[in-house]
Amino acid sequence: MTRTTRTARTAPVLHARGVTKAYGPTPALRGVDLDLGEGEIVAVTGPSGSGKSTLLHCLAGILRPDAGEIHYAGRPLADRSEAERSRLRRTEFGVLLQFGQLVAELSAVENVALPLLLAGRDRAAARTAALRRLEGLGVADVADARPGQLSGGQQQRVAAARALVTAPRVLFADEPTGALDQLAGEKLLGHLVREAREQGTGIMLVTHAPSVAAYADREVVLHDGRVDPTGLGTAHRIGASR
Repeated sequence: MTRTTRTARTAPVLHARGVTKAYGPTPALRGVDLDLGEGEIVAVTGPSGSGKSTLLHCLAGILRPDAGEIHYAGRPLADRSEAERSRLRRTEFGVLLQFGQLVAELSAVENVALPLLLAGRDRAAARTAALRRLEGLGVADVADARPGQLSGGQQQRVAAARALVTAPRVLFADEPTGALDQLAGEKLLGHLVREAREQGTGIMLVTHAPSVAAYADREVVLHDGRVDPTGLGTAHRIGASR
């Protein structure tokens, strides 16, 4: 079920209809519809195995659905080559996975600067932008450390800085606070809310935690690969304290 806390919604930057995906004989998604507007935070919740991460990977162009349509900025993702989808994930999409997946051989600041360098940015400008993102997430002091020298929480905040450094139009975040303690998780979620409000970034937030879903504008509950029609999801308005 989908519930909304906004009285008005922007036109969707992502528009998905009838998305279906199976792994061999096992269905993961069974005809999911979902829209994400600019500057909107949508929490996708549901029990383990309900298809949350598969949906995120399909919407981000990492996986190709077996059926259905996904449009980004009015154009079908299916019309884009693998190279084009990879470019989107370096520029207009940000992807933040539960365990960060940093490049072990690079320092924290080099990890964050990497998407900008791949897009052709000047090295000095990329480093400056990366340091600014690390500072915003409270990890500028480990800029020159490699991932193996960082705690799990520090690695996740560095990964968040990398996902946001290009000022993406859409951020896909899969259990982004899983490696963080409560205080660090709240700070990261507050940072994501500011990105949505100030930069207009649409955020798809996959989580099993009600406290994380509480930061979203809308909650979409998946069950057995379908949007749950029973009303088990709860929508929460972001409070002024966020």
